[in-house]
Amino acid sequence: MSGAACAEFLWRGHRLQLLAGRAAWDPQQGLLLVADLHLGKAETFQSQGIPLPSDGDGATLNALLALAHHHQPREVVVLGDLIHSRLGLTRELRQKLLALPALMGCPLRLIGGNHERGCWLEGLVQEPSTATGPLWLSHAPEPRPGQLNVCGHCHPVALVGDGADRLRLPCFAYDRTAEQLVLPAFGLLTGGHPCSQGEALWLVADGAIVPWNPSPRPRNRPRPSLRPRGVNPAA
Repeated sequence: MSGAACAEFLWRGHRLQLLAGRAAWDPQQGLLLVADLHLGKAETFQSQGIPLPSDGDGATLNALLALAHHHQPREVVVLGDLIHSRLGLTRELRQKLLALPALMGCPLRLIGGNHERGCWLEGLVQEPSTATGPLWLSHAPEPRPGQLNVCGHCHPVALVGDGADRLRLPCFAYDRTAEQLVLPAFGLLTGGHPCSQGEALWLVADGAIVPWNPSPRPRNRPRPSLRPRGVNPAA
């Protein structure tokens, strides 16, 4: 399996880059788009007596800072679930979120997700789904005629291989019928849900993006081995 650090995605003349860092870069609008960081998830589990290490947030935030420093966006937009729950919203995490725009060198915007409900984040307004250029930005999938819906929430993963060699890899998933692009979860401490048949996928593997277009599984036959093929995004 081989790939590049990013993949071009063209939708009606508007170009996005799908990054191996589990983010989408919109160079025309200067937007860095990420979804589902789930910061504070370990602390949420700890409050319920489940011992999980607390170092995941640091790695997630450092990865975001690295992307922001590299691309120097006009804005970073989180498509929901920046945090996991109010139980994990510690004083230390609040301080990190307050410092984040200055550390990134640009404003941080948040499209409110289901995990932010009932939470107050100082200096960060939870915005509703919104249009920016040809994009309709939302947390959960929310197709909108005439715009490309870029969203999160689903934590898409692809099942690659068979038996003991099967892998679950995070991916970008594009539904051509709904004109909807779902971003992989950005947080390191997140699970995933297998994608539907027929979606165009870009796997995130070993620091690279790999276009993946598996053939539908035949009924009542052994599942064939999946092979990477070129994927043509929307024209």
